[in-house]
Amino acid sequence: MTTRRIIDPAGALFGIALPIATAVAAVLLTVVWEPRLPAEIATHWSGPDPVGFSAPMSSAWAMALVIVLIGGGCSAIAALAQAMLMMRRYMLVVGLGVTGLLATLHLTMLAAQLDLSDAAQARLPMWPVGLGVLIGIAAGFVGAALLRDYRERVPATGAPDARLPRGRVELPIVDQVGTGTRTTAVLALVVLGPVVIVCGATGSWWPLAVFLPVGVLVLSLLRFRVTVDESGVRVRNLGMTAVEYHLDEMIGAKVTETRPFQDWGGWGLRAKGRGRYGLVTNTGPALVFTTAGGQEFTVTTDRAQEMAGALNSLADARAR
Repeated sequence: MTTRRIIDPAGALFGIALPIATAVAAVLLTVVWEPRLPAEIATHWSGPDPVGFSAPMSSAWAMALVIVLIGGGCSAIAALAQAMLMMRRYMLVVGLGVTGLLATLHLTMLAAQLDLSDAAQARLPMWPVGLGVLIGIAAGFVGAALLRDYRERVPATGAPDARLPRGRVELPIVDQVGTGTRTTAVLALVVLGPVVIVCGATGSWWPLAVFLPVGVLVLSLLRFRVTVDESGVRVRNLGMTAVEYHLDEMIGAKVTETRPFQDWGGWGLRAKGRGRYGLVTNTGPALVFTTAGGQEFTVTTDRAQEMAGALNSLADARAR
């Protein structure tokens, strides 16, 4: 009998331990630098000028709490072994990106005030903050690649319902779902344009370092590669397998018409009730894959009929 894994070790390391370690490091750094800091340091800024002040250790503990609650709060879901792998990966990248931003903001803020007698004289350089976001997101991608899908896979017994579609098994069946290349490029320009304007207004490249990785992450949610083959259904994104269901656990595949906002409350990766997930990127036909473990996965694709027919035919052969 296999043990049901509750915690993903890689998720616990990157999603929980790393934000906590970062928060502790922020406090320890403040302790080491405190003799070289003003009695009250600048903690709030309006452009280059400080407008709010606080004791160094009060500021450090507040920042540590924010790192744990916001950065760690986002990334901690990566440790939940039974949660959907794709959701865990994205939340880890987002959480560590926020952690990197907050940690480097605190570091930069302290470094800018070392050996100053008056904190009002401090000027805050922003380029390290952009670098911190890049480092945090890079760490998130490393951790995301190490996450594993530990959800329970219950083997199906018997063949799918005879009323479900059957079809020729010509594998693999591959479809690129989501926005096309041209639409993605237009959206990228829409996101990039305001950032370039901000860079010009500030005379610095740091806004690009902050927003570019976030923009890439958001745009990556617009395009997925869906594959049906002898092993089952697999969805890849950003070079990683985001969703995978094996043929052995399938009790049936069907085709439905779905509308992202009316049926799922939004666009992209969605969850609707316990065990019901959807990757809905447009209105139209969708493949619905149901497992013996009680999960149902919906993905919009123009090749839904072909995919469902092939999967049910493969399951018939498995049952025989």
